[in-house]
Amino acid sequence: MTHDNTSASPRLPTYFISHGGGPWPWMKKEMGPTYDRLEASLADMPRQIGRTPAAILMVSAHWEAPAFTVQGSAKPPMIYDYGGFPPHTYEVHYDSPGSPELAQRVQSLIAAAGLPAQIDPQRGYDHGMFSPMAAIYPKADVPVVQLSLRRGLDPAEHLALGRAIAPLRDENVLIVGSGLSYHNLRNFGPQAHGVSKAFDDWLDAAVVKSTAGERSAQLLQWDSAPAARMAHPREEHLIPLMVAVGAAEGEAGERVYHEDAFMGGLVVSSFRFGG
Repeated sequence: MTHDNTSASPRLPTYFISHGGGPWPWMKKEMGPTYDRLEASLADMPRQIGRTPAAILMVSAHWEAPAFTVQGSAKPPMIYDYGGFPPHTYEVHYDSPGSPELAQRVQSLIAAAGLPAQIDPQRGYDHGMFSPMAAIYPKADVPVVQLSLRRGLDPAEHLALGRAIAPLRDENVLIVGSGLSYHNLRNFGPQAHGVSKAFDDWLDAAVVKSTAGERSAQLLQWDSAPAARMAHPREEHLIPLMVAVGAAEGEAGERVYHEDAFMGGLVVSSFRFGG
């Protein structure tokens, strides 16, 4: 992997994307139009970025570790971390290359910020990575390295992680936080419209309409937001947002995907910062 540091290539934005449920790109016959709008928003990211990044660093909601851990394999295997889906979805492949070089760079940046960091040479790709990536870069021709959340899910610590890895944006590496803006599997569908809207309205105000300085302060108090714990009984699908915000602190935010009847009634969003 080569880093592009030329002045002709301005720093890349960061993203927080809603990655959908399970292996949805491989279930279009079963799902019908459910994912059409989310898929279109993900597929539009290369156009928004305006160039092909050297690599993608993806922070997935589906990987937590005692220390911030970077995927170090040159060819990561697949992790089918879902249950109850059709047999063919346990054979899908998203065969993008990894990047041991980028993994070393990421670990060094995190450690330099005084945060615990390690490399896992065996870790594979989970569906928080390969499901959205199947829409973003369907040819799997851009290297992707995953970075874990840290157990405890401390918002401040994940904002600090974002600040630590921000230099990657000037090295043509795209930072993507992959989660869901609403994630309560016990309350999905039309009956969850009200609570998902209440939290989504707060989220949009916090990350888009507030000043960049206010944004981080509000995110630190996210669980005081309207319907916060109804939207996220456990916050692992929200915390990747903190990383995307920390890596673009002080820069503007924009909502790049929004749907008010996802999966029959959920209000969900994705955001881009800077760039």
